Amino acid sequence: MFNYLEPTYIKNFIQNALTEDVGDGDHTSLSTVPHDAIGRARLLVKDKGILAGVELAKMIFAEVDPELQVTTILEDGTAIDRGQIVLTVEGRSQSILKAERLVLNCMQRMSGIATYTRSMVNLIEDTNTKLLDTRKTTPNFRLCEKWACKIGGAVNHRYALFDMILIKDNHVDYAGGIANAIRQANEYLVQTGKNLQIEIEVRNLDELQQVLAIGQVSRIMLDNFSFENLREAVRLIDGKYLTEASGGINETTIRQYAECGVDYISSGALTHQIKSLDLSLKAY
Repeated sequence: MFNYLEPTYIKNFIQNALTEDVGDGDHTSLSTVPHDAIGRARLLVKDKGILAGVELAKMIFAEVDPELQVTTILEDGTAIDRGQIVLTVEGRSQSILKAERLVLNCMQRMSGIATYTRSMVNLIEDTNTKLLDTRKTTPNFRLCEKWACKIGGAVNHRYALFDMILIKDNHVDYAGGIANAIRQANEYLVQTGKNLQIEIEVRNLDELQQVLAIGQVSRIMLDNFSFENLREAVRLIDGKYLTEASGGINETTIRQYAECGVDYISSGALTHQIKSLDLSLKAY
């Protein structure tokens, strides 16, 4: 899987985000705060949940101004409640103000995702099923959202289109059927020399039987199956391939899906149906 937590990749994200926010200058701070003014601030918790984005915040502060001094009090993955202090930062006041909104935007959303993810993981923690995130992420913010899911206890699925072959219904239809899609995917890997896993989505037991007759895949995604058909699918696959359940799975249904015996459950709700946690950065 692509290492999206590689420092250079994170640095590029931060630089692009700062360019979007700062442009040719933070003119409010430049016009009102003396250039040499030194300040300090505390990042305060105003909500309850799971903390995420601390390591990213430290990197943002460092990118804005390497001389900012950050003291971390709470770490990523910590259960937090109102009134707690996550970190303190001290240095040039203009630098703190420049970093403030990017730090908060990232940490608030990441903490919301981590909180919901942890609640979903807790619902199936005594089963053998692992929770996966998806590509249903915010454009240009996937790094943070995938990172938050990981902090919350989920397993990252493929990061993007380039690090796995996942044959879905449209691919099958455009390829002219399941057999053609699987055959062409395997030929592609031989021709390109790429080492990628192949996963295929099936929509019913008939399509599953077609896949089982062909093989040559690593994982089978069972999309929008009823609980009865999902249990039957797991029985038919019989451990020959990894299994993944998907399709509108949320906190009200995840337990029942896990009890059907699948290896993985993927849920887009982890990233597209969450509420950000309330955090603030206050001078003191």
